[in-house]
Amino acid sequence: MLKRMSALLLVGATVMTMAACGSGGSGPASSGGGGGDTLTMGFSQVGAESGWRTANTKSVQDSAKAAGIELKFSDAQQKQENQIKAIRSFIQQKVDVIAFSPVVESGWDTVLKEAKNANIPVILTDRAVDSADTSLYKTFLGSDFVAEGKKAGQWLVEEYKDSTETVNIVELQGTTGSAPANDRKAGFAEVIGADPKFKVIASQTGDFTRAKGKEVMEAFLKSNPDIDVLYAHNDDMGLGAIEAIEGAGKVPGKDIKIITVDAVKDGMQALADGKINYIVECSPLLGPQLMDLAKKVAAGEQVPTRVETEETTFTQEQAKQALPSRQY
Repeated sequence: MLKRMSALLLVGATVMTMAACGSGGSGPASSGGGGGDTLTMGFSQVGAESGWRTANTKSVQDSAKAAGIELKFSDAQQKQENQIKAIRSFIQQKVDVIAFSPVVESGWDTVLKEAKNANIPVILTDRAVDSADTSLYKTFLGSDFVAEGKKAGQWLVEEYKDSTETVNIVELQGTTGSAPANDRKAGFAEVIGADPKFKVIASQTGDFTRAKGKEVMEAFLKSNPDIDVLYAHNDDMGLGAIEAIEGAGKVPGKDIKIITVDAVKDGMQALADGKINYIVECSPLLGPQLMDLAKKVAAGEQVPTRVETEETTFTQEQAKQALPSRQY
């Protein structure tokens, strides 16, 4: 009898153990794709078109590691279709949060609705979208590009305040349709538009790259012999333009005054050397703020709909002072 009771108890215990092992799928779901309590973020980057973007990527990757967040990273190579594919892949992988820097402003509603239907919160970084439905994303983290354009224009107005002659300006725009290109152009135009002596005689995209900036500036110089000012939407295009200006036998910073946006190390060095006259800062170091926001939205906490980074501007002397401790 004792042997029979012991056998029954052993069988019962075995059944209970098997039931417990097999119940893993019916318990609370673990964080999307990360396992356990690890928060998983899918991040789609624009590409690696500039020094700014490289610094931004490193900030995101380093900050994710420091925050204990599993990062699934995708490089879109400046193509919207690649970003849409990446976002859909993140949805399929059931990540906890999706963050991305949109290549362009338009055309995101469909894929963002898919993320919303999957209950995956979305954070926009660096660049905004023009969707009328703001419920498709939780927050935007980045800069005020219109304000950056205005700062560039304000310096120019101050620089030429005592001049009565026409000031011929050429503009190197960022990627066509992107938020920084649209907004930096608009902010600049708003400020200089108050004085008719400022004339934008040529404006064309340089795709935010150094090579394209050089190519377009060469074309500007051939078709417009009297250029007083170059306004470039980022440092890299400005640096490419400097090569073109020097190749044409002109002195950058003197024969043609140059204003750029970003303040990456190469741009700051050119400013310190007098080849660029003024830089409006746009910080790429968004990683720590992004990880903080990711944890909050994943936990269902309320966050501001817009989080702006604090930034400044640089003259030649200020660049010399800042360069030794510049992180990017």
